[in-house]
Amino acid sequence: MMSAVAARGPLVGRFIPDDGAARLAAMIGLAIAGTLLLWLSAKIKVPFWPVPMTMQTFMVPAIAAAYGFRLGTATVLLYLVEGAAGLPVFTSTPEQGIGLAYMAGPTGGYLIAYPLAAALIGWFAERGYDRRPFALFGVMLAGDALIFAFGFAWLAWIAALPSGNVGLGAEAAFTAGVAPFILGDLVKLALAAALIPAAGRLVRRR
Repeated sequence: MMSAVAARGPLVGRFIPDDGAARLAAMIGLAIAGTLLLWLSAKIKVPFWPVPMTMQTFMVPAIAAAYGFRLGTATVLLYLVEGAAGLPVFTSTPEQGIGLAYMAGPTGGYLIAYPLAAALIGWFAERGYDRRPFALFGVMLAGDALIFAFGFAWLAWIAALPSGNVGLGAEAAFTAGVAPFILGDLVKLALAAALIPAAGRLVRRR
């Protein structure tokens, strides 16, 4: 049996039982599956202009919209815990280091912002935005802006760089860490914002 709340909630809520033990097992399974998808998305590089793009900024908002506020945020946090523990789940691991040392590097700000973006997107998804592609795109765009803001600030002033310096400075951080990725992220967000409502419609017809 699925609860009435689950029937109206985000996509995966329709597959989570009401029973306590079964519900917990389903949520743990979904969280682990989500981290595996995030791991895979970090390793996929799609040719694109002006730089190849990974699929993490597609998968984070997609999982958040499908999982909702609590489960989506918990899944992304679990992914970061896996990375901090030394599993090679991030884009350039293990080639450029692992664990906390990698997270202190140039991409640390983006990683830190992932659960914040997931929480934002998941909160709106639970309020029906996951059924409206244009509204969902707007929410995902806000989440992506949050990721860029943290990533830019970290890269500009906090990141531990291979050279031993701290931060690139604002201009270099924007040139290297923001501008090349804007177009690719817009494409990924549009795809995610179209797929989640479409998947929801298919599930509701079953």
